[in-house]
Amino acid sequence: MRHCIATLVLASLFVPTLRADAPLKPLAITTPLSPPTWALLQRQLLHANAAACREFYAKYFDERGWLLCVERWGGDDGPDDAIENCTDWPILHALGGHDDVLKLYKKAWEGHLRQFTLAKTKDVPFARDGMYYKEFPVMFDWLHNGEGLVVFNLQGLSDPYDRKFQQRVRRYAGFYMNEDPDAPNYDAKHKIIKSMFNGSRGPLLRKATGLDWAGDPFEVGNRFKLGHGERTYQECLDHFKDYNDIVGDHPSNLLATVLSTNAYMLAHEPKYKAWVLEYVDAWLERIKANDGIIPTNIGLDGKIGSAAGGKWYGGVYGWGFSVIVPQTGKLAHRNTSFLGLNGFLNAYLLTGNDKYLDGWRKQIDKINANKKTIDGQTHYPAMYGDKGWYDYKPQAYQVGALEIFALTLKAEDRKRIVGNAWLDYLEGKNAAYAEQLLRGDLERIRQRVDGMRKDTTTPDTRLADDPLRFNPANVDSLIELAMGGLPPKNRGKLLFCQLRYFDPAKRRAGMPDDVSALIDKITPDGVEVTLVNTNPVDGRTVTLQAGGYGEHQFVEVTTAGKTTAINGAHLTVRLEPGCGSKLTLKMRRFANQPTLAQPWGN
Repeated sequence: MRHCIATLVLASLFVPTLRADAPLKPLAITTPLSPPTWALLQRQLLHANAAACREFYAKYFDERGWLLCVERWGGDDGPDDAIENCTDWPILHALGGHDDVLKLYKKAWEGHLRQFTLAKTKDVPFARDGMYYKEFPVMFDWLHNGEGLVVFNLQGLSDPYDRKFQQRVRRYAGFYMNEDPDAPNYDAKHKIIKSMFNGSRGPLLRKATGLDWAGDPFEVGNRFKLGHGERTYQECLDHFKDYNDIVGDHPSNLLATVLSTNAYMLAHEPKYKAWVLEYVDAWLERIKANDGIIPTNIGLDGKIGSAAGGKWYGGVYGWGFSVIVPQTGKLAHRNTSFLGLNGFLNAYLLTGNDKYLDGWRKQIDKINANKKTIDGQTHYPAMYGDKGWYDYKPQAYQVGALEIFALTLKAEDRKRIVGNAWLDYLEGKNAAYAEQLLRGDLERIRQRVDGMRKDTTTPDTRLADDPLRFNPANVDSLIELAMGGLPPKNRGKLLFCQLRYFDPAKRRAGMPDDVSALIDKITPDGVEVTLVNTNPVDGRTVTLQAGGYGEHQFVEVTTAGKTTAINGAHLTVRLEPGCGSKLTLKMRRFANQPTLAQPWGN
C-alpha cells in the first residue's frame, strides 16, 4: 500500500505586531485517504464562484472599477448598495478562490470610492459636495454604512499589508474617536455616538426628513423598478416619512466598533481596543439600567430615551418602530436593535470576557419570558411600544443566540437555539448535510449566472441595487464546513470561525489548490477536521490558523492515534498526492489577541 506523509510544522504565539510565528520541530504522520465527494464539491465550488464573479464584474463594472448604474443617494438604492454587489468576494478569496477575485474586488472598491466621491446630490443637503468624503460616507445610519463596508471590513483576511487598506482602517476608526475635526461623531463624556446619521462629516443633529433618506427626485416607473416596490418618487418619500428621530445614540452604531477592531488588529495599538471597550461597556451599563433590554435611543445628555420623548424603545429603528408601507398600506415592524450585537461580539473577540455576551443572552431570556398563549399556541414578542410587548410570533426570540453559542460553545447557550441544520450536522444528526449544502451553493451560482445573462437593464436604467440579486458569490457552505464559522452576510461584520487556511507556497490566504477541509465536530475543547489533497500527482502544503484572526490557540493535535503537543496559533500540514487525514485539534479559545498578520509576516 502506498503511504502518504503529512508534515506538521508547529508554531508559537503571535506577538502583537504583523510578524510571523517561528516554526518549531515538525511532526510527520502517514494517512492515506481517497477524495470523498464533499472534497471534490468544495474544489468545484471554489472554481465556479471565481468564474462567475469574473463574468459578473465584466458585465456590471467598467475598466475603472465603477458600477455601471445611475448613481443616487438614498436608503433604498444608495452608494452602500453599489459595493454590496461584491458581498462575500473577500471571504471567497480568503477561502482559496482565485487571485482574480481579490484583484477584482479591490478594483471595485477603489472605483467605488472615486465614483461616489464625485457623485453629488442637488437637494439632499449633506451630500451636495459628494456622497463620500475622505473615502467614507458623509453621514448615514449603520444599517447602510455596514452594507457599504462589506468588502473593506474583510479585506484584511487576505490583504492586511496593503498600504491604502492600513491608512483607511486607521482613518475610518478615527472618525469615531474624535481624531478628525470634520467628524465629531463621539461624545467621550457621555460615551455616545451623537446621531444615527454619522460619518466623515460628523453627526446629523436635527430630525431627518424623507428627502434625507430617499435622496433627490428621480424617475420611477418604466425606467426603474425599485426593490422595495415603490411606484412613484412620492412613495419613496412616504416610505421614510416617519424616519425622523435620529438624534442621539442607537444600538446600530455599535457596528462602528468593527473599524477600531480592525485598526487594533493591524499592530495592537492600545487606543483602538480601549475605545471599543469604552463604548461597548457604556452600552452594557445601559442594558442593566433598562431592566435587561438594550434601549434604542440615548439622548445627547446621555440619558435613555431623552431624544425620543422619554421612551427607551423610541426613535427610528427602535423597539417600537412600526410604520405603514405606502404602496401596500400594511404595517411593517422595523426594529434593528439586533445590529448592536456586533459591538459585543467584537469586544468579546478582543477580551474573551463573557460579560460582553451575558447581557445579550439575558435579554433573549427576558424577552421570551413575556410569552403568551394565542389560539392554544405559545407566542413570543419581538417589538415593544406604548402598550407593551407586541408582534407576537410562534417562534421563540433567538436573535443573537447562534452567535453567542458559536463563540462560547456552552451547553446552556445551545438550548436557546431551535431548528439549526448546521448545529444538527455537527451533533451527528444529518450525515448528508455537507454534500447537500455544497450542492445548494452550486445551484445558486447557476441560477444567478442565468439571471445575470438574461438581465436586459442598461447602465442608464439600472440602480445600484439591481445587480444584487445576481451576485454569484456563494460561500456560506464553505464558511460552515471548512472554517466552522458564521457567514458575516451583508452587515460589514467580522468573520468568526474555528479555523482558517493559508497557502505557504504562494504566500496567500486560503486553501491551496486541490486541498479541501471538512469540520464535522466542534466542542468547547477543539475541532475535528479532515484535510484532503484531491490531486493524485502533486503534493500540497497548507497552514491552519486557530480562529479567524489567530485568537485561539492550538494545544495539541491527534491523528492516526498519535497525539502531539502544540503551543501556537498555527500548524502546517504537508499532504502528499491523493492523501488526507482527520485531525483532532485541542484548542484554548480566545487565548490570543486577534491579529490580521499572516503566518509568515509581511
